[in-house]
Amino acid sequence: MIYDVLIVGGGAAGLFAAANLRGKSIAILEKNATAGKKIVASGGGRCNITNRHISAKNYVGDHKFISNILKNLKFNDVLKFFNELKFSEQKQSQFFCDSGARDVLSVLLKRARQSGAEIFYGMQVVAVSQSQNLSEIFEILTASGEKFHAKNVVVASGGASYKSLGTSDIALKIASNFGLNFSPFVPALVGFTVQRSEFWFKNLSGVCFGARVCVAGRELAGDVLFTHKGISGPAMLNASLFWQNGVISVNFAPKFDPRNLRGTKKQISTLLPLPRRFTLGFLQAVGVSDGAFDELSEAQKGEVLRLFDYGFAPAGTFGFERAEVSRGGVDTKGLGANLECKNVRGLYFVGEALDATGMLGGYNLHFAFASALTAARDINLGSVTINY
Repeated sequence: MIYDVLIVGGGAAGLFAAANLRGKSIAILEKNATAGKKIVASGGGRCNITNRHISAKNYVGDHKFISNILKNLKFNDVLKFFNELKFSEQKQSQFFCDSGARDVLSVLLKRARQSGAEIFYGMQVVAVSQSQNLSEIFEILTASGEKFHAKNVVVASGGASYKSLGTSDIALKIASNFGLNFSPFVPALVGFTVQRSEFWFKNLSGVCFGARVCVAGRELAGDVLFTHKGISGPAMLNASLFWQNGVISVNFAPKFDPRNLRGTKKQISTLLPLPRRFTLGFLQAVGVSDGAFDELSEAQKGEVLRLFDYGFAPAGTFGFERAEVSRGGVDTKGLGANLECKNVRGLYFVGEALDATGMLGGYNLHFAFASALTAARDINLGSVTINY
């Protein structure tokens, strides 16, 4: 059989693409025994599905390209698609599913099947090529040796994050086979390991509080969380999206005016609006005893003031096993505005496979949906109707 559309990957992008195709024979090849494993894990199992303030500024990649994709799907369009579910707008304007991520997956599966999609599980795609015997037809080969044929291929295989959920880099191999440029996947939205000078972070495992982080010219606010491996928390996860190497600066007390350290006999650990365990750990690390700030030497005062601009160079990240997404992917310059490969008719790339990555807060799921819809609309020959 020659399918009209074959989708590589049964995750958020793949299922949303299938759900929005019309009058097509559709096959979805999913390497895992079940679809949407990453959806189920998202948002702590509650699936932060979109954000009220979707904007290209919340992404790393070609902002003009990303903007063109995002304008095809507004946050309220996503909520309408899942109209049988209830969502609550919570911290930082992100929407969580009240009944949990599994219900989000159930709706996606139902809509994909309503569009006529056949889902083949345990099908690990190892190669996509143009058929030598059939004109304008793709041949898709699986690890078990099975071959599928299709007029259009949508690569929705995601990135390399959360390896335990069965992710892979097949999108990059397919891109390479067709002469497309790409950037290797690297872990993103992930915590940092530290060098010896910051080993004191590890002694504070479990301590969490609000801070301000500066990285690569960006200023990010949010909680930092110290762990037995280094430092994590929302602010650091977002920082990892922009960090490639070099120093990250942290203001551990952004709402405290350093001038208020002076003119009082209170101990530093009492005066600062920080967990006492953190303050004592920091003071020990910089070689200063807890006491009144005015009683310290000028050199010691300088060490204490590092609290408000603490620079450190991470040793690395926690890696793909702990990363929520991957940075990198297929170079969008090789794709049209419809996400079809400019040089290969009928070949599309969507979702995390693309070199476009969002911050925490529902941005990545939204982009997966928006890019999938963009490709589906093109395959539908310009249809502009979303399957509500």
